Amino acid sequence: MSVILTLNAGSSSIKFGLYDTSAEPVEELTGQVDALGSNAQMELQPKGASLTREALGPTDHTGGVQAILSAIAPYRAGRAIAGVGHRVVHGGPDLAAPVRLDDAMIARLSALIPLAPLHQPHNLAAVQAARAAFPDAVQVAAFDTAFHRGHPWVNDTFALPRRYYARGVRRYGFHGLSYDYISGVLARDYPDLAAGRVVVAHLGNGASICAMKAGRSVGSTMGFSALDGLPMGTRSGQLDPGVVLYLMDQEGLNADQIMRLLYHESGLKGLSGISHDMRTLLAAHAEEAKQAIDYYVFRLAREIGAMAAVLGGIDALVFAGGIGEHAAPIRARALERLEFLGLSIAPEANAANATQIGAGRVPVMVIPTDEERIIARATVAALGLRRADT
Repeated sequence: MSVILTLNAGSSSIKFGLYDTSAEPVEELTGQVDALGSNAQMELQPKGASLTREALGPTDHTGGVQAILSAIAPYRAGRAIAGVGHRVVHGGPDLAAPVRLDDAMIARLSALIPLAPLHQPHNLAAVQAARAAFPDAVQVAAFDTAFHRGHPWVNDTFALPRRYYARGVRRYGFHGLSYDYISGVLARDYPDLAAGRVVVAHLGNGASICAMKAGRSVGSTMGFSALDGLPMGTRSGQLDPGVVLYLMDQEGLNADQIMRLLYHESGLKGLSGISHDMRTLLAAHAEEAKQAIDYYVFRLAREIGAMAAVLGGIDALVFAGGIGEHAAPIRARALERLEFLGLSIAPEANAANATQIGAGRVPVMVIPTDEERIIARATVAALGLRRADT
């Protein structure tokens, strides 16, 4: 008997899961190593048991993977790790499905680091750590960009000289694993809606919105990088490129300083000067917190409307991600601006984070996402036990 392991490595955390190898993988435990750096900690949630937390102290990504392997050992019960599935943020313009990872593919993905400098290196570090720990296991990459391949050209290009598009300067879109999962839930439980025009808002520390037609992505608020579109916890969201030129020319900031500003010091954190966490801002009384939320809600409504325009209408709206699934005031305030699209909120259902929270002609839903399950399915498929699209 064997099991599979999923690793979802971000810039400061690693999510993980242990699954059996049945046709639809069954989750046995999930967890996360958070705050990698000087004060890391691990959360472990076995199925049917209590959540446990453990302080790890100073820990990098390699140490985090090693801690995960030690933590799951008792739950493997002597079973071999047959496959390890990895979230890899960037698959470039061509990779539109999960792939097995060998030296050649890892080299190919390493060449994409300039397109995702804050995510790709950590994703690949987890791959190398897993290869060292389980040399006989199949290693599989599932890409955040893959779900968005096949966009119409006008949704993928920038108005730059065409040679840059050929060199890979184009809109890729991200959070594809989350959108893939939501698309599958809609197809299973709401087939009539899945066949239509659905806007899905993945709202977490990173945030984006996807326009789906018949279950396929045709537009996304994120573009060349994971900076575009909505404001996020610490990322700026949409920004006039002239601002970057100004920061270089007038403020004297170099590329590294601008990268840190836009990725780590902006968004809700920069606007409020208090926190990147929406829960903290909703509980705060400071005017700066209120203004940060006001801007977030304004941009959220604007981008939902933009994705409805991409689709030529909207048949359903879905919220997912930490904020999307739990921040009822944010959902309600955003939809106050969108009643002209047939979108409105049922207050009691919204406060309860119910699945169906709409009160207008267009369904509004909350569907918890599960990126790890998409990675697990891809890994089982790579083992030859099932097709990736079943």
